[in-house]
Amino acid sequence: MKAAPFAYVRPGSVADVVGELAHDDAKVIAGGQSLVPVLAMRLGRPGLLVDINSVSELDRLSREGDSLRVGATVRQRRLQDDALSAAVPLVRLALPWVGHREIRSRGTVCGSIAHADPSAELPAVACCLEATMVLASTRGTREVPAVDFFTGALSTAVEPDELLAQVVLPVAKPGEGFGFGEFARRHGDFALAGVAVRVRTHGASPEARLTCFGVSDVPVPADVSALLRAALDATGPSPSRAALVCALAEDAGDVARDLVDTGGDSHASPAYRRRLISGLVAREVASAYLKATRSELERDKP
Repeated sequence: MKAAPFAYVRPGSVADVVGELAHDDAKVIAGGQSLVPVLAMRLGRPGLLVDINSVSELDRLSREGDSLRVGATVRQRRLQDDALSAAVPLVRLALPWVGHREIRSRGTVCGSIAHADPSAELPAVACCLEATMVLASTRGTREVPAVDFFTGALSTAVEPDELLAQVVLPVAKPGEGFGFGEFARRHGDFALAGVAVRVRTHGASPEARLTCFGVSDVPVPADVSALLRAALDATGPSPSRAALVCALAEDAGDVARDLVDTGGDSHASPAYRRRLISGLVAREVASAYLKATRSELERDKP
């Protein structure tokens, strides 16, 4: 099929972009890796496409204090390869799983997040890191926490006249470690299930937070600190990776049962997804904890 007829504009500034979005039935296009297939299958029929690729201020990738700011037209592969992304290790862990190299070369970070596919990696990363979304419109700008941004499958808090202008990602701190994993039929396919994990070891006891994707209409966050502490009580404070994975696996199934609420589809049943999540939780929480302890040791070196 071919896309239904539409008008096309290519503004040169953010002010012009949001001015165009104030018109009824307007839609932003940047990388087009999600939108173009939707248009081609006539699942969406916007009357106006607003191409933002000529807006230089949206192509900025910058470190500001404890945050990494990613503009609306920054490509996924640019973020993956840029030295600045080393400050946000979870992003570097997740991006190789996003589609294929050619898709990442064109697709944008903000575009994937704004599309809000339940099986997508970057929305889960944003939730796990507690990122902030910066939205722009003719009324000004507003900030939305990632946990409030995703409202349903392919649905977000972005109003029709707003642009997701920037995603603000917190940089990693000493004593933090990260894990990321997913299962798909082939590399680059949509994930059947996946997890993004952040562990913090500084303080009285370790904290662990994860976000699951592919198992619900939205990324599903969970605090699994109790799971990690119980596993460490069973293994001791300096376990091997294998011992920690085994200890975490004892109760990871209970976590999976609570988090997976999809009704299943032709690709996988709810029970199968729970088994996948159970294994991923044990593996990636262990990996994140061991990275966090190494980070803590590096910080404490004289």
